[in-house]
Amino acid sequence: MFSTGRTRDVRWRLAQLEAIERLCDERESDIAAALHADLGRPAVEAWLGDIASTKGEAVHARKHLKKWMRRRRQSLPLSQLPGRGWVQYDPLGVVLIIGPWNYPVYLSLGPLVAAVAAGNCAVLKPSELAPATSALLAQLVPLYLDADAIRVVEGDGQTTQDLLAQGFDHALFTGGTEIGKKIMAAAAPTLTPVTLELGGKSPVIVAADADLDVAARRIAWVKLMNSGQTCIAPDYVLADRSIARELSEKIVANVTAFRADDDGGQRIVNARQFDRLVSLVETTTGSIIAGGGSERASLSMEPTVILDPSPGDPVMEDEIFGPILPVITVESTDAAIEFVNQRPKPLALYVFTASHRLAKSLVDAIPSGGAVVNHVAMHCLVPQLPFGGVGASGMGAYHGRWGFEALSHRRAVLSKSAWPDPTLVYPPYTDRALKIMRRLF
Repeated sequence: MFSTGRTRDVRWRLAQLEAIERLCDERESDIAAALHADLGRPAVEAWLGDIASTKGEAVHARKHLKKWMRRRRQSLPLSQLPGRGWVQYDPLGVVLIIGPWNYPVYLSLGPLVAAVAAGNCAVLKPSELAPATSALLAQLVPLYLDADAIRVVEGDGQTTQDLLAQGFDHALFTGGTEIGKKIMAAAAPTLTPVTLELGGKSPVIVAADADLDVAARRIAWVKLMNSGQTCIAPDYVLADRSIARELSEKIVANVTAFRADDDGGQRIVNARQFDRLVSLVETTTGSIIAGGGSERASLSMEPTVILDPSPGDPVMEDEIFGPILPVITVESTDAAIEFVNQRPKPLALYVFTASHRLAKSLVDAIPSGGAVVNHVAMHCLVPQLPFGGVGASGMGAYHGRWGFEALSHRRAVLSKSAWPDPTLVYPPYTDRALKIMRRLF
């Protein structure tokens, strides 16, 4: 299909983007039902986390696509005049998108926005751990999008490996770091370039001058979303000693208020993840100041706040990916910087402070995939900003123009005229010719 050139046409690209918008509008209730079946996700979280976010990416790309596609003229050195130089954005070909289970619509269709905006064909491999959503995508994508150019392939991890073995022009994977290593290894034999959107322990640093009410509300809100099963969820909080106890109490109060209408715990995706999270709570040396309960029959866990666990506790070693929030007391922001930088680079960094200078110094001192000041995770919903990790939290970035460029080949083109064609540049070279060439080149 790609070889026909049909996907290069701007009209085709715009039609696919418009189709993704219509899919989000017309199938919102179907998507919400599938997400509830797979993850117990409330309808409002389905709309915010998967539907509105996907549509926002498609709308932004559609509005700006023609500008993104324009050639970018480049100046030339004197030695290459007369002539013209430019960079043009060519489609890569066929892109493989490997989606995760936690936001299975947004993190499948969001990368697809970038793929079709760049004029590529695409294969979507949804996560088998969200079977209802995977089946829905397999049903809806060919109804709305060009079925000759965009396919959905369902299956398990072996299916992903089999797909990668076929060789693609690019693969984009969202998931955990360990699986990301396997994706990269499987892509290596065919030299398939990869974008890896992974995870990590994204810290929240709360300085003594922060607005604690705002910080507590925003931390609690995003931590509760999707039962904490979000790659950019706040993984742990580092709070200045002077406000750590008060902040912890306010976080607990907000968790209670936000869940006033909910009975029981929050749904965890499967038994393996449930058992892992229960073990993190059971082995902590910190004080459990809220929650801690769980029910295996329903795979549900109470939102849990742990005050001052040991840095060596299992809950502080790997990404939590669940409704557990450790709050650790630190003596200063310098101590917070040291704590974070002793660990692998996180996907996101969150800083709460009233000082612009302190915020800048913290962001500059701590490497991370992205950073947000006085909020949590909202950078993911801004198509104008690149989204991606660094180090163990991923490689490459997409969203908006950044996704268009990531899934395009930035092709250098130099156009020369047939005249003039000075003979001095051709051998055999005289001393005079070499002197002139040394000045020109």
